[in-house]
Amino acid sequence: MSELRRRLVFVRRVLRDRCPQCGEGLLFARWARLRDRCDVCGLVYRREQGSMIGSMYLAAIATEIVAAVICVVLFVATSWSLPVALSVGITIHLAFAFWFLPRSMSIWVAIEYATDVQNKEWWAKPR
Repeated sequence: MSELRRRLVFVRRVLRDRCPQCGEGLLFARWARLRDRCDVCGLVYRREQGSMIGSMYLAAIATEIVAAVICVVLFVATSWSLPVALSVGITIHLAFAFWFLPRSMSIWVAIEYATDVQNKEWWAKPR
């Protein structure tokens, strides 16, 4: 299996909230609360302190881009007053941020796992 195809498999698995290694174990215990390890294959999702900082940066970048797009769209496509535009824009932005936070954590788990597979770490055994 090519490296790109393998990485896409990891991303597809985590976007379904499943373990990137086996595709069966759950990633989250509840909303945005990552489990310590996979119940099926034993993969540890957070191997070190601060390992999820990358997901915070990913979430921050994505939500800021969405906020900018919302501002531009509301400015160009509507003639709403400032209070109405702010109310709608902030509501959309907060809904996206709330929805995207666990996705950023999932994506970051896949990125870390793909890096471990590429570096041939002993615990990373893709299936």
